[in-house]
Amino acid sequence: MNVAVWAAVRRRPVRFLLSPWPLRAWAFLLSGTVLGALLFAVLSVLLFAGIGLSVVGIGLVVLAGVAVTGIPVAALERRRLRLVEPVPLVDPHGSLPGTGAVPWLRTRLRERATWRELAYALLFAVVFTAVGIGFTALLSMSAILLVTPVIVWAIAPDTVMLVPGQPISDPVAALPGTLAGLVGLVLAAYAGALLAGAQVRAAQFLLSAREEDLGSRVIELTRSRARLVDAFEAERRRIERDLHDGAQQELVALTMTLGLAELELRGQDSPALPLIARARGEAKQALEQLRSLVRGIHPQVLTDHGLAAAVSELALRNPIPVTVDIELPRLPAPVENMAYFAVTEALANAAKYSGADEVVVHGRLEGEQLVLVVSDDGRGGADPTAGSGLQGLADRVAILKGRLIVISPVGGPTQLRVEVPCSA
Repeated sequence: MNVAVWAAVRRRPVRFLLSPWPLRAWAFLLSGTVLGALLFAVLSVLLFAGIGLSVVGIGLVVLAGVAVTGIPVAALERRRLRLVEPVPLVDPHGSLPGTGAVPWLRTRLRERATWRELAYALLFAVVFTAVGIGFTALLSMSAILLVTPVIVWAIAPDTVMLVPGQPISDPVAALPGTLAGLVGLVLAAYAGALLAGAQVRAAQFLLSAREEDLGSRVIELTRSRARLVDAFEAERRRIERDLHDGAQQELVALTMTLGLAELELRGQDSPALPLIARARGEAKQALEQLRSLVRGIHPQVLTDHGLAAAVSELALRNPIPVTVDIELPRLPAPVENMAYFAVTEALANAAKYSGADEVVVHGRLEGEQLVLVVSDDGRGGADPTAGSGLQGLADRVAILKGRLIVISPVGGPTQLRVEVPCSA
């Protein structure tokens, strides 16, 4: 990784002196010296306390606190580095499995990043602080020498001695000190850039996320999304079961009761008879709508007979003629669910937007991968980013490590292709 302050020196060494970079490097080093001294004191107290109290057990807790001290230090350093490094460092820590101090401590102690941050905290407290103290002395002495004529003028008639035994009588005689101070400031500018860049390089090595950190984070994110999808599917099935066993059965019973009431009143001149007949018809209509809703939530035929049968049943209810050409064995449940809802979304989009006369659904197993293609002869122009549901479908496919390809030129035809590993 590049170091911005070093690059600024290399590009234009002379102009560097007149740029904001020296001041930024000095602010970074001086603030780091103060923070490093405080950190050294805190680590020393915790370390000695932990060793001293380890015989009674509580010292182990203190030593565990020492182990995670690098985490807040690293978080502060990643912010403070912005003084001299415009590219922010990526936090290497993953998500936490739960809340509370114990899960947090257990998770952080298992991460390599925690121990790298502790190494940086020790390096910062000892080496960088010592170097910072020396740099502070150089900068302070250079600043004092630069204003020596002002000091001589301000304290006259008292004398100032830059060299023991050689008093400076007037401000003019102090001009060599000003020259020395100016040289010291130039030296401090380049030295500050060198030291700040070295600390940036150490931070990039120890505090930034590495490939293994990002890889584990991606794996955990994928697993988390998969768990959310599984939970969502389980909730869909629960809703479908409750509607099928509860509300649907109640509507069936209501329809039968209204039918019996209609039979009892048939042949009588009762004003309630037309109302009962109307209510029975509305109850039948509500029952059909509920059954359609239940099938849309999670069709039982998908669970019992697989994707080909479920898509064939879906095609019978579609307003556009659908040709189903699916020859597949039973697939893992997540793959079948995703494929079914991909076809559902494609058919819904074709019915709403395409103006197509025919839709073809083709599905095959190529090696270990399901390839599902839904094509129509409509007007085309489908845009996954236009809120047609294709973006959500692409997210579902991505969770199973698959991909969604939409080919829909203006004027048609439209082809939606889903490729999903069956081992996902």
